[in-house]
Amino acid sequence: MENMKNISRPIIHGIASILLLAFFLIFAGCVSDSNQVKPSLEEPVGKSDDKQTSMESPNPYWKKAPLSELQEKESTALNTAPEENSSSDAASEDVRDASLEDKEVPASIEPESKKKSDQELLDSALEFCQVSNDFWDKGDLENAIEALDEAYALILQVNTEASADIVQQRDDLRLTISRRIMEVYASRFIVANGLHNAIPLNMNDHVKKAISLLQGREKNHFLNAYRRSGQYRPAIVKALKEAGLPEELSWLPLIESGFKVRALSSARALGLWQFIASTGYRYGLNRDRWVDERMDPEKSTAAAIAYLKDLHQIFGDWYTVLAAYNCGEGRVLRCIKTQRINYLDHFWDLYGKLPSETAFYVPKFLAVLHILNDPAAYGFVLPPVDKEILTDVVVTDKQVSLRVMAEQIGVPYAELRDLNPDLRYSSTPPGVYSFRVPKGKEQLLASVIEKLPEWHPPVPDYVVHRVRKGETLSGISKKYRTSVGAIMGLNGLRSTRYLKVGWNLKIPVGKRYASAPQSVSSSPRQRVTEKSPKIYVVRNGDSLWTIANRFGTTTKAIMSLNRLNKSRLSIGQHLKMPKPTVIAQSHSPRQMVAGGYTVMKGDSPYTIAHKHGLSVEDLLRMNGLHSRSTIFPGQVLTVKPK
Repeated sequence: MENMKNISRPIIHGIASILLLAFFLIFAGCVSDSNQVKPSLEEPVGKSDDKQTSMESPNPYWKKAPLSELQEKESTALNTAPEENSSSDAASEDVRDASLEDKEVPASIEPESKKKSDQELLDSALEFCQVSNDFWDKGDLENAIEALDEAYALILQVNTEASADIVQQRDDLRLTISRRIMEVYASRFIVANGLHNAIPLNMNDHVKKAISLLQGREKNHFLNAYRRSGQYRPAIVKALKEAGLPEELSWLPLIESGFKVRALSSARALGLWQFIASTGYRYGLNRDRWVDERMDPEKSTAAAIAYLKDLHQIFGDWYTVLAAYNCGEGRVLRCIKTQRINYLDHFWDLYGKLPSETAFYVPKFLAVLHILNDPAAYGFVLPPVDKEILTDVVVTDKQVSLRVMAEQIGVPYAELRDLNPDLRYSSTPPGVYSFRVPKGKEQLLASVIEKLPEWHPPVPDYVVHRVRKGETLSGISKKYRTSVGAIMGLNGLRSTRYLKVGWNLKIPVGKRYASAPQSVSSSPRQRVTEKSPKIYVVRNGDSLWTIANRFGTTTKAIMSLNRLNKSRLSIGQHLKMPKPTVIAQSHSPRQMVAGGYTVMKGDSPYTIAHKHGLSVEDLLRMNGLHSRSTIFPGQVLTVKPK
């Protein structure tokens, strides 16, 4: 037994020695391997964990990296590494290439041997802009935005004190990125087949409330507007499609005007698309004495499309565009400025900040679309729509009465008025105008229009006078040769003592007036004056002109006698009055020259011009008058013989 123990002891020691030697060899091998295997890039300790986390996290820009591209990048990185490590890096390169050949590598993570220069940062940012553009072309808007975010993050790392060239590149890239972001947002609802079905049909409590309103007290208005839509909507849909805008926008006039071309709101918005004067002017809608193109269906539709396009470029969201169309982009932008959330994604967060009428405008429009998409579901039976209005155009360059044209071509006068709603009077305007006639009547009107008599506007029975400081009803009535009672009756005035500066008074003048306040013309009779006192005390409402006119003298004479440098007077001021002067009539029948005409009672510039074969413009020009000049009985006018 003792011998057995002696024999086994050396065996146990041998086995232990072998195990110890094996463990030592394994340990030595691990140390040797750890010295030979190095990371692909030399980087500070502590960044490997971060990079591993970045590699494992999902990235939207992961893509297959071709082996040739990766090798080129790796070789570039190796060329920048210290020379003493080139052999070990080369030894590990084959291993990395083999492992990366079939793996997905994040494009946003490029191994660097050192910190990127400013130029390299800008180049990388430009690459991300291109990547964003690629995503945008494919319709991947989310990744397009994220790529632009990456590009912007890179240009923020550029040294602000860099060279002027670098700073310029940075600013150019910043501007490019900001524009691209706006373009991407603007195309948020653009799909592969265009914008024709781009307005999303949301359903929420606001829309349900609008539907209930249309089902209730506004149901008749809705149905009547829908019926009228047939007259204009086909042309509107065609224009929207040509412009690349959603076809649903063709129903905006149903909300705006009920498809009435002469609809006028309390805010003075007019026409099918309800333009106010300033916005209409901005988009090319002419407005003058004769026409108002806001009521022209074709021109106002073109202006509305241009306005909607501009709004979509600003906001990029059709709901916000509709709100801005209703109350103006300035109002909406001011509301957006108060927000601290992304209004482009969530219009309904902006909803509560908008004016109540504007805010409800969007749900009401969505309610209309819901009802039209499924009328039966909401209890509607839609009536047949009116026939589309089809017209021909005849170009005219003179004023012609619509009633005369209607008789000549056998069309009702009311129909011609409806076909040309932009006309403010029952005639074509002076100058070139495109006059619409029913389809098939173009040749007939063109053949007779040159023979039709030219129309002249009637001389008004009153003119408008704007009250100035110091004026009285008595002074105004004398100026226009009428009575105080006539002025009060025409303007509904109750007191002769109350007159406000800035009021526009209608002054009855009849046919003696050529459409506005009198110019300096002499009376055919001697002026009737009051007895002139030696001293006159200025009273409330007096002026030098009224005092001189009252006492038959001139303002110049009063100022000279009283040594006044200015025409300003004060109540209670004492003025020396000069002797009255007799103002003779400027023309006398005895002074009449060949080709002259003495104005008689009841004459007007139009009747005189017509009698002598002249146009009103020629008559006024030959006598140095204008459309606001007054003519009086006994006055001599130069005329041409018949």
